[in-house]
Amino acid sequence: MIKRIFDKDYPYHWLILMLSGMVFFFPFLGKVHLFDWDEINFAESAREMLVTGNYTRVQINFEPFWEKPPFFFWLQVLSMKVFGVNEWAARFPNAVFGVITLLTFYFIGKRHYDGRFGFIWGLCYLGSFLPHFYFKSAIIDPVFNYFIFLGVYGLARAVAAYKTPFALKWATVAGAFTGMAILTKGPVGLLMVGLSFLVFWAWHGFRRVARFIDVFAFAFAAFVTSFAWYGLELIQHGTWFIEEFIRYHIRLLTTPDAGHEQPFFYHFVVVFLGCFPMSVLALPAFGKQEQHPDPLHLRRWMLGLFWVVMIVFTLVKTKIVHYSSLAYFPLSFLAAYVVYWHMEEQAPLPLYVRRLLLVVGTVFGLLLTALPLFAYFKESFYAFIKDPFAVACLQVEVPWGGWEFLMGLLYVVLASVGIYWIWQHRLRAGLLWLCYATAVCLMGYLVVIVPKIEAYSQRPAIEFYKSLQGKDVYVRPVGFKSYAHYFYARMQPQANPKSKDELWLLQADIDKPAYFVVKANQKDRMAPYADVKLIGEKGGFAFFVREPKK
Repeated sequence: MIKRIFDKDYPYHWLILMLSGMVFFFPFLGKVHLFDWDEINFAESAREMLVTGNYTRVQINFEPFWEKPPFFFWLQVLSMKVFGVNEWAARFPNAVFGVITLLTFYFIGKRHYDGRFGFIWGLCYLGSFLPHFYFKSAIIDPVFNYFIFLGVYGLARAVAAYKTPFALKWATVAGAFTGMAILTKGPVGLLMVGLSFLVFWAWHGFRRVARFIDVFAFAFAAFVTSFAWYGLELIQHGTWFIEEFIRYHIRLLTTPDAGHEQPFFYHFVVVFLGCFPMSVLALPAFGKQEQHPDPLHLRRWMLGLFWVVMIVFTLVKTKIVHYSSLAYFPLSFLAAYVVYWHMEEQAPLPLYVRRLLLVVGTVFGLLLTALPLFAYFKESFYAFIKDPFAVACLQVEVPWGGWEFLMGLLYVVLASVGIYWIWQHRLRAGLLWLCYATAVCLMGYLVVIVPKIEAYSQRPAIEFYKSLQGKDVYVRPVGFKSYAHYFYARMQPQANPKSKDELWLLQADIDKPAYFVVKANQKDRMAPYADVKLIGEKGGFAFFVREPKK
């Protein structure tokens, strides 16, 4: 049966991938609250579009938000109109794009190789940790990365068709998808596509690979697509958005955002460990020995895109996990490339790859095992934790069954079976087992463990915000940045412009109750305000209220 599934002409590869995506990406999307900052930030922008009826301007706290263009928020708005304002609706667009991405990989792989290649490509993505996880999130990057990938693929098709009528067609397609990337997260989409082209062009000795008309078609399609919103914004409100957007990205490039300064090798570690097992499987594709028929030079395009992502975001001072998530797309192709050709030639994977699969898979399983064990015996670690806020968060009472650590051990066992088969040169069975074992264990972990971890971190504050829904009050965190109060208190536009002034809320003559959330280890910052009363504490947070004078 397994051998039949990996046949080149097996007719149901696409159906297996589609059903797998639906089974793994859609269930339990609302199992845990949205995470601060990005998930809640983006969902809140979509909610404020619904509240105001203004779908052309992105807002946070009902003020213009210049960091992101609106396309992803439009997707969330549509989802919220159908499913309501909740976590499931906020994450639904990425789950849809997860299925679309798997099918896109399959059909591109089938077009240029065969059905087996496309199936392996989708399987590697489905069964790797971070790529799988991001399709169950509410962040912009899965949609943004998809459009960039298609922009690069379109350029590959255009270059391959140089001096034929198809070059113009594919240059236009590439420009349109690049324009969609710009509409999703901004001009950095054009930067990624453009730099990937320059790398490929340099690789080919800067020989001419496109006509002027092809370049013009690409640029015109990108401009027209993105101008659908940028142009409207420019006409309605002037250049402020573009100016603020440029300043924001210069700041990200040149200075580390608070709490996001990491060593230069940060993204290499994140991608290598977070994309297991496809990151290990892809390693031979970076060597010269992996030279096989490649009709579109896709290996070179994907290597170029991978290195563009890794180098650019290594140079960027602000380092966040999902900044390098675009690298998952070329990495999945490179993993499929390696596996496909070893199946084709009936050759075992290199010994170092098999060893790394065993070592990294075991380490991953042990880490998944250790996290619940840490929670069981958390009191023993308090003396070693220097952050009092973290200690306060850990003191929340969270019910553990005592068996959760077995999920990590289960992954070690299941992954080891797949890796053993790979060692025994049963690559088809081993790959299928390893990828589905990873997907199954990841889903179980997200359902059982992640909600308990979230209970230690942000849940006390979110539950407090939710208790204020429908009340005519002010809500504000003090001393830390958060978007959670906007979304979970369902805040409405405030008539009083002074309400955005923290000092006014704390000491002036307010017109309705004001609630404040402070980190528990910073309660003293509220001491100077005599009429601000402590009303509760839970985990790492303290909750205060100030009533208006009668």
